[in-house]
Amino acid sequence: MKTFKFLTPYLAAGSLALLLLSGCSKKADVAPNYNEDDLAPFSVEFDNIVGEKTLAFNNTTSPYTNAAGEKFTVSLVQYFISNIKVSKADGTTYTVKQDSSYFLIKGADRATRFAKVKVPEGDYTKLTFTLGVDSLRSTMDVSKRTGVLDPAAGMDDGMYWGWNAGYIFFKLEGNSNVISDDVNGDPTGKKQFKYHIGGFGGYSAPTINNIKTVTLDLTTGGIAKVRKDRQSNVHLFVDLMKVFNGKNSFSIAAHPNVMFSDYSVNIAGNLTELFRHDHTEN
Repeated sequence: MKTFKFLTPYLAAGSLALLLLSGCSKKADVAPNYNEDDLAPFSVEFDNIVGEKTLAFNNTTSPYTNAAGEKFTVSLVQYFISNIKVSKADGTTYTVKQDSSYFLIKGADRATRFAKVKVPEGDYTKLTFTLGVDSLRSTMDVSKRTGVLDPAAGMDDGMYWGWNAGYIFFKLEGNSNVISDDVNGDPTGKKQFKYHIGGFGGYSAPTINNIKTVTLDLTTGGIAKVRKDRQSNVHLFVDLMKVFNGKNSFSIAAHPNVMFSDYSVNIAGNLTELFRHDHTEN
């Protein structure tokens, strides 16, 4: 009771009620402790497209055109997907064990387009995941960041800023003739654009936070009926055109290179619009 020594009776009662409600909420959110044998195969497929076209790299004969009327080609796209969670119609959720829930999707490597995990059997109507790497994992000891999160591997893939000690969550590179040849564009004359989006909020001081959570309703395209005797796969289209044409639409000519800068927040705001559920294979 020492906690309420200097509170009025009304505030004390209110605070106690909040504590009780908080305790109940936490208890309700605790998921059953499933064994590996209790889980069934489930996957999410990330199928990269540009507008209504299939992604083709360096396709100069048929370039893409954004809302600003700028023609462009794509030379590279990669992004981290993590913290996968599935939900049933009754609100029951299951979050995949974090150590098994980090994936690097590489546009040039079709084998990486599947995020394969295991979840309890059930009919799932909603899918949630993080685009990027959460702050907790980003600040863990390197020994806890293995596989695609190994900083050394990240540097090899170009998905880790050694100078900034942080992951690049989303990377898109390409070319467009609208890019100038001066310091405001590409001084090499190669007409390259580069969008390297990252930032988890800062370790010892607040910084840019571009971590994004994506939640998709599966009911229209088909719910995921997860069973042990078969693979359930949620097929998503990832529309890279939304990088330019999302709610924060912009011109390539005006912003040809965006990395760890204030403007990256605008592009990060577009990234949640990339993902669209097409269908589910059960």
